[in-house]
Amino acid sequence: MALSWALAALSLLPLLDAQSPGCANLTARPITNATLEQISGKWFYMGSAFRDPEFNHSARTIHAAFFYFDVNHTDDTILLREYLTIGNQCVYNSSFLNVQRENGTVSKYEYGKENFGILLLTKDPELFMLGFSLKDEQHKGLSLYTRKPEVTQEQMTVFHEALACMDLHKSEIAYTDEKKVNTRRTRGARHRGDPARGGGQPQGPRQGELPATAVRR
Repeated sequence: MALSWALAALSLLPLLDAQSPGCANLTARPITNATLEQISGKWFYMGSAFRDPEFNHSARTIHAAFFYFDVNHTDDTILLREYLTIGNQCVYNSSFLNVQRENGTVSKYEYGKENFGILLLTKDPELFMLGFSLKDEQHKGLSLYTRKPEVTQEQMTVFHEALACMDLHKSEIAYTDEKKVNTRRTRGARHRGDPARGGGQPQGPRQGELPATAVRR
């Protein structure tokens, strides 16, 4: 989440209102091997919107972020390696996500609790979203990830329509800017260990143990 972001308990109900035309191409679907192949590799965190002001503020401290998904089909796990620019610092974090195939979710254990994000795919293989706390009016949120460090107008339209489905507003979006990436990240990154696996304590904002989005536990 760094992509260490705070996660909240999620509803596993579908995201979409079937009667809303703007939501017609979005739904939570079971995760297959093909799904895992589609989301493997490098992604860029482009922005997120959260109803909770604290989460939204925390999201705005992340200037830029990219990460890698290395999937394990046998164990249904994903190795997450992420690089964040927060202020003038680069932060590196590695952790493992668990895959719940039938529910269409990914999760992470943090401080003794498992937190979930709903994986949302569209017709565009260069884009995916994660939904959080979809039934919680105070904490619901949505994050956008793309293969390239810039988002197209079509991709942003998909994101905006999904936000409208959740009754979230464009004004609540915290965007990233790849121009603000710390160019020294490959040499000077600080490691944010995974406490669940014996690593060090997170440093900086606790936003997103799932790729660059404020998630709350």
